[in-house]
Amino acid sequence: MNVSQWIDQAAQEFLQAGLHFGHGTDNASDEAVWLVLHSVDAPLDGSFENWQQKVSAEQARRIRDLISIRLSSRQPLAYLLGSAWFAGLEFAVNEHVLVPRSPIAELILEVYSPWLKPGQLHRVLDMCTGCGCIAIANAVYLPEVQVDAADISSSALEVAKHNVALHGVADRVRLIQSDLFTELSGQKYDLIVCNPPYVANFQRNNLPAEYQAEPELGLYSGEDGLDLCLRIMLQSPHHLTEDGILICEVGESADRLSAVLPAVPFLWLEFHSGGEGIFLLGRDLLLQSAGCIEALIEDRSRVR
Repeated sequence: MNVSQWIDQAAQEFLQAGLHFGHGTDNASDEAVWLVLHSVDAPLDGSFENWQQKVSAEQARRIRDLISIRLSSRQPLAYLLGSAWFAGLEFAVNEHVLVPRSPIAELILEVYSPWLKPGQLHRVLDMCTGCGCIAIANAVYLPEVQVDAADISSSALEVAKHNVALHGVADRVRLIQSDLFTELSGQKYDLIVCNPPYVANFQRNNLPAEYQAEPELGLYSGEDGLDLCLRIMLQSPHHLTEDGILICEVGESADRLSAVLPAVPFLWLEFHSGGEGIFLLGRDLLLQSAGCIEALIEDRSRVR
């Protein structure tokens, strides 16, 4: 069969098996394209056009093997290939990190306009960096910026270290093992960007198998998914410059966050490419909201 026929075959099998998509693609056809083009060593940047190209016996074996493993294991395709794309850049991934998929990529590509003015951004913190994709994309697209990338997981930081070297930004991306801000005493940033764990514990058994293949440490954040987000909101203003801002993704927990903090004036960002559940707050608003955030954290700890 040719490339196009193999793509149709893979997509059909994916649909029949009821696979879940959301780790680099959102539908069976796009995932089939990704799998087949990877298997025939074709570019994944949108430049491939030879859809009638015949697939060799060795390439067909690779395709067939990958389809079989994807169907039987329900692991995200990115784990099977060892790589994923974010903000137009390729990153190594494995089972120790989440597969990159945050809408924050759009903010980076737009240089955070209109939220940050040109020349305002000098130091960035990527909290809960995982594979390092957000930190590295900031360094690639904002060549004047210094980036700290923090994560509690040493295994995740090993993956991030590989990606930092892959993109040649070791001189501007510093990897730090830290439980949120514990190892960042005295550090100040113009921007803290964060995609922390935000899945609620009660959703554990409802997630598709593809999500359950990802590390629990990167997914779950307490009974309602808000534990880490609240800590980040409370601590981040002490690590922001005077005009600094926090951008934080809480995904499906957004409504719960607004409900427990009705007095906080969250700015929920909108995206041309889709995605939601990302808020922006400046340092002053975070400081003004600190009292109600701290009280909420204390109330939640007493309940437990």
